[in-house]
Amino acid sequence: MELIVNNLSKRFGEKLILDHLSFSMKSGDFMALVGSSGSGKSTILRLIAGLDQPSSGSITVDGTPVSGPGPDRGMVFQKYSLYPWLSAAENVAFGMRLQGLPQRDINERTAYFLEVVGLQDAARKLPRELSGGMQQRVAIARTLATNPKVLLLDEPFGALDLQIREAMQDFLLQLWQRTGLTVLLITHDVEEALVLAQRVHVLAPHPGRIVSTVEVDLDKSDLNQLRLSAAFLEKRRTLAGVLRQLEPALV
Repeated sequence: MELIVNNLSKRFGEKLILDHLSFSMKSGDFMALVGSSGSGKSTILRLIAGLDQPSSGSITVDGTPVSGPGPDRGMVFQKYSLYPWLSAAENVAFGMRLQGLPQRDINERTAYFLEVVGLQDAARKLPRELSGGMQQRVAIARTLATNPKVLLLDEPFGALDLQIREAMQDFLLQLWQRTGLTVLLITHDVEEALVLAQRVHVLAPHPGRIVSTVEVDLDKSDLNQLRLSAAFLEKRRTLAGVLRQLEPALV
């Protein structure tokens, strides 16, 4: 798999939101885009997902131009966006039903991905019976079940409290290590970007553009130790410093 974002710009009326943005990803990459308000983070993800169209530039997945939503790109939003009248299992199955998969395959894949996210015992529960972290895991399972080439995450843990957010970061990193997913994460949280991603692009605001890139070559075998390590804290200071220079009032 290869995702290429080439010279991407986006305007809303006269306002330039994104300015000549370029980056690429290959299978198994975990990349983060981090920036303050006004840097166009969510706009980038909507363009890649095909929910909006660029003003100029191009987006391709395996050489095919992105012209709208498609099963090769799966998106998870900050809001859990589960269907409240459907059980966890029915939510996971929903996208596969739209794809027209045979019922036997749907049942097998639903059970498998609920197990992957550790919610096999919650299959029959409605969203209101699940915690925020559990609902987000259902949303991730639903997206994975449709077999996307790249997983797009739009600040997926931003609505969770600190303890649950860190647990979900641990879960997502383990999931990526276990499955070899290709993941693009949008976040305003420098620490989250460093904990999860292999590479972090820093976005400047007004208009959004990449101004710095940090390679995250850290040992992530124990995230609790990682968050306290000198190397991690130094990279965190570096990234925070870049953001602080870009927009002092927001950092």
